Amino acid sequence: MRIILILTIMLMFPIISVAQPETPIEQWKGKTILLIGAHPDDDVYSMGTLGLLQANGNEVYIAMLTTGNVGTQDPKLGMMDLALIRKQEEQDALAVMGIPGDHYINLGYDDGMLEYEHKKEVVSRLVRLIRKIAPDVIFAFDPGKGEQRWHKADHRTASYLAADAARAAMWPLLFQGQITMEGLKAHTVEEYVLFDSAEEDKNTWVDISGFEEKKIEALSKYVSQWSSGWYDYKGPDLSEEEAKEVRMRISKWLQYQDGKLMEGFRYYKGLPDNIGR
Repeated sequence: MRIILILTIMLMFPIISVAQPETPIEQWKGKTILLIGAHPDDDVYSMGTLGLLQANGNEVYIAMLTTGNVGTQDPKLGMMDLALIRKQEEQDALAVMGIPGDHYINLGYDDGMLEYEHKKEVVSRLVRLIRKIAPDVIFAFDPGKGEQRWHKADHRTASYLAADAARAAMWPLLFQGQITMEGLKAHTVEEYVLFDSAEEDKNTWVDISGFEEKKIEALSKYVSQWSSGWYDYKGPDLSEEEAKEVRMRISKWLQYQDGKLMEGFRYYKGLPDNIGR
């Protein structure tokens, strides 16, 4: 009986894995995109792609797990101060890319402590979000292909939480109250664009040449992270000299291929159980 059950499940949910999108990401239209990250600014890895997708008629949502309320070396800033600063920085950066402010969600956990939160609670909240938004595609940190990808703590945790939530969201008997009491529906996500991957695992490159200036401008909004604001925050406005220095730092961080500005990802299509295979 157990063998028959396993075979039945395999027939119902065949293991299908695709390493390249059938339609190039630059040509996607009409999709709903959900990025799950750990901190305000974790979208820097895919900011140009998100802006391109939004401009092409897709709906882009950003969900961050923590408020980023620890990421500073400035002794004058408290956790609440920094949380508010980073929220504004994130909203300003997304605005540059044309992503609506109400498409930004923050679950409010403390920066640096994500791995110590109650996992079932966090996954439950992400599952609810996935079922509400019903994304066609999830952007998330790459948990690794074949073996675990090293990330710093919150990024590592976020990568697995995103995968675990995507898996749970498809099963109607998991977090069943969301369906029976809240009127949500089980939702299966079959496309994943994974960022901060190992270079050898990247299989998809997106040409964001038309968004070069916007990406630099958007990343420049993270004053508390890119500039002297990291150790001595004096407000969102930089001097002309420091703004120029920040733009230079960001420009050096960008990746080009044959003169074109690119963002690289590991694309995966299939059931979430096999994201790391």
